[in-house]
Amino acid sequence: MRRRRMIDGMSPTPVPHLSFCCRCALHAPSRRLFTGGLLAAGAGLVLPAWAREGVEVGPRSSFTQFVSAEEIEQAAAQQYRQIQQQAAQKNQLAPPTHPQLVRLRAIAQRLIPYTYEWNERARDWRWEVNLIGSQQVNAFCMPGGKIAFYDGILEQLKLSDDEVAMVMGHEMTHALREHARERIGKTMATRGVIDLGAALFGLGNGARYLAGVGGQLLTLRFGREDESEADLVGLELAARAGYDPHAGVTLWNKMAAANKSAPPQWLSTHPSGPTRIRDIERALPQVTPLYARAARPAVRYEPPRTK
Repeated sequence: MRRRRMIDGMSPTPVPHLSFCCRCALHAPSRRLFTGGLLAAGAGLVLPAWAREGVEVGPRSSFTQFVSAEEIEQAAAQQYRQIQQQAAQKNQLAPPTHPQLVRLRAIAQRLIPYTYEWNERARDWRWEVNLIGSQQVNAFCMPGGKIAFYDGILEQLKLSDDEVAMVMGHEMTHALREHARERIGKTMATRGVIDLGAALFGLGNGARYLAGVGGQLLTLRFGREDESEADLVGLELAARAGYDPHAGVTLWNKMAAANKSAPPQWLSTHPSGPTRIRDIERALPQVTPLYARAARPAVRYEPPRTK
């Protein structure tokens, strides 16, 4: 029997059979160049029989080796609890019966089984999804599968289920591809944090550095390659889960329009622009067939009404 995973309070979802592909450095010298080459070839690219279907973004960064996944996930879980507690104290944490939280958890439940191919650890993550009553146009997924949406991104942008899936898939990808771990690893390496001294005090290199990071996991700015990966893998996750990948274009058009008046919080770490939209459009031929074969959600939800 295949293993199953569930979000608290929800029924488990069967894990589908997923194929794996080679992601060694020999076959993917550069994440961005490899991705760009595939997209430039378009739908007419002839692939060998062993090639996977969907997007390809190459191997994860070697900088992740400088800090353990366990340390990053533990730090993220602690920060996530603090965010929940602060929201609860302000009466901003949505109850399980809140219609939009029910909606978010239903969408997450469809996406989660397709995350395992991208990170084997995701099978054992205790995925959580919460809704915070704030007008921030923001959402995130911290390492270990800790997801939160803010009312503002749902209300102000009037996101459809497909667009919610795009945002969620994008944020999940940052956790799956360990972008925070990579960013911290780069910082540790460039600052010379990797040394033997910490071991003398029984404190791991990563733990020592993370102790000084504080709440920065939530505000880390990812690089262009990271954002491109999150867009592309997020498209695939959503498409396999039965959400229209074309919503990736409408989402970013909405974000661009919102940016003209007052830049949303989400855009401070997720810059929009025509290049980003063009990259998504070029990736559609790789994910549209997945969507065409995917089972559609049995229930569709409406965006929240403006208060």
